[in-house]
Amino acid sequence: MERTIQKKLSVGGGSWVTVDVYGEPDAPGLVVVPGVMSDAHAWSRVAGTIDAWPSVVVVNRRGRAASGPLTMSYSLRTEVEDLGVVLDEFAGTRALFGWSYGGLIALLAADDRPIPQVIAYEPVMRPFGRHALPDLKRAEEKADWDRCVEIVNRQISGFSAAHVEELRADHDGWATLRRLSGPLYAELGALNAAPPPDAMARLAAQVDLVIGRFNRGTAPYGTSFDTVRQHVAHARVHELPGQGHLAHVQAPAELGRLLNKLVVL
Repeated sequence: MERTIQKKLSVGGGSWVTVDVYGEPDAPGLVVVPGVMSDAHAWSRVAGTIDAWPSVVVVNRRGRAASGPLTMSYSLRTEVEDLGVVLDEFAGTRALFGWSYGGLIALLAADDRPIPQVIAYEPVMRPFGRHALPDLKRAEEKADWDRCVEIVNRQISGFSAAHVEELRADHDGWATLRRLSGPLYAELGALNAAPPPDAMARLAAQVDLVIGRFNRGTAPYGTSFDTVRQHVAHARVHELPGQGHLAHVQAPAELGRLLNKLVVL
């Protein structure tokens, strides 16, 4: 499926979001919500693999070019309301898919309105990454984006120093990570400031939670996944073999095929 249009949607308060639309723009389909350290472009290969829905709408959340700023009033609720604007624009959306922080946003959106299906890949919720907030705050105040990338990979994701050096060796990739780290502190802070809900996705007819097999039962993503499961009692659980948190980067075709299999008609 190829990208057909890009739209800019006002979300109020002096900000906006852009969305990349693949397939038939007027046909109800799948809406994709990326997470932290990601943008719509990073999901283009996954979107190109999906063919179970006639359209795929990838949200470029605020804080990323060419979407608008986070603004001073930013919170997790802001993200849910932004997604509501997208869903209003693409009336009849058949399914929501969210990755990581985007998975949490998608699950919470299904508390506000009926949604036929919500799919979330390794959604995270508080107290995810809270221990790293002081270091991220200091790095942001200094505009030290290299340090922000190091913190998210080492202190939050738990990758090795050698892994970070491999990332740094890819100059274009590292530049992208530096750019995407701009809203990191605010987003992680918003995630941890939001009171934990008693339940999520209460208005979703079907919920599918997906975890990479490498992360099953391990911190931080597997343990956060287990916490989310406790709040979505009616969800079906699926594993993606041979993958961890970054399946959209490392195995976009496999992830796209899994989403095709999960479609509810």
